[in-house]
Amino acid sequence: MMLPAYVKPYVRRQKNDAADAAAICEAVTRPSMRFVTVRSLENQATLMRHKTPEMLVSQRAQLLNGLRGHLTEVGVIAAQGPRHARDLAGLIEACDATIPFEVCEVLAPLVVQLRNLDDAIGQLEHTIARLAQRDETARRLMSIPGFGPIIASAMAATIQDASSFAGPREFAAFLGLTPKQSSSGGKPKLGRISKMGNRNLRKLLVVGAHSVLFRRKLHTDPLRMWAKKLIEKKPFKLVAVALANKMARIAFAILRGKTVYREIPA
Repeated sequence: MMLPAYVKPYVRRQKNDAADAAAICEAVTRPSMRFVTVRSLENQATLMRHKTPEMLVSQRAQLLNGLRGHLTEVGVIAAQGPRHARDLAGLIEACDATIPFEVCEVLAPLVVQLRNLDDAIGQLEHTIARLAQRDETARRLMSIPGFGPIIASAMAATIQDASSFAGPREFAAFLGLTPKQSSSGGKPKLGRISKMGNRNLRKLLVVGAHSVLFRRKLHTDPLRMWAKKLIEKKPFKLVAVALANKMARIAFAILRGKTVYREIPA
């Protein structure tokens, strides 16, 4: 299997079945062509286990915003943030005197749905963490700073064969963590990260990088020391993305070499 975007450049002029077949025959002979591995049913189920909580989290955010918006119309205003919106849900459950009874009655089903989503998300995350502890590859990835069970499990399920990548930079580019190039005439010109590739893994890596930067525990391994020096002169979010790039390259080395991350003092 080949990505359609990689075959498209070989289509000559108009698109029809004959031109598509000729393009496929031409593309498959290219030595630089990358192929997509056919996934097993178990692997697809594991990836669905990661995508389902993401969809439920977006639905939960929609419910919280809906509660805040409806209560604003009756003069009950809360600060932004999920914690304050949950406080509103508690007021509705308790039918607080500040909220009219009719409004509490109407919004009660939204609160019930919110609690159900919380339970479903928590159960799925618990299942992912439990299965990650059983997976040898996920356990090795969890030795990397910022890698928890969810990131490690998603990485292990998505990247089935690390040898299909030419190197760590190509792997980081696959995740969209490398800068866009607009070079010409021998003059390199790099821009922002491309954000092309696996969106879910890229998001998880950036979140994991944030957790590394926020932690106050003293570490002397080269990765954290590098991030500590960089954050002294660069914006926080820029350092987080750069650290996510580093974490992706370390993960590639662990996947390919079947080793673990060791905190060797710098």
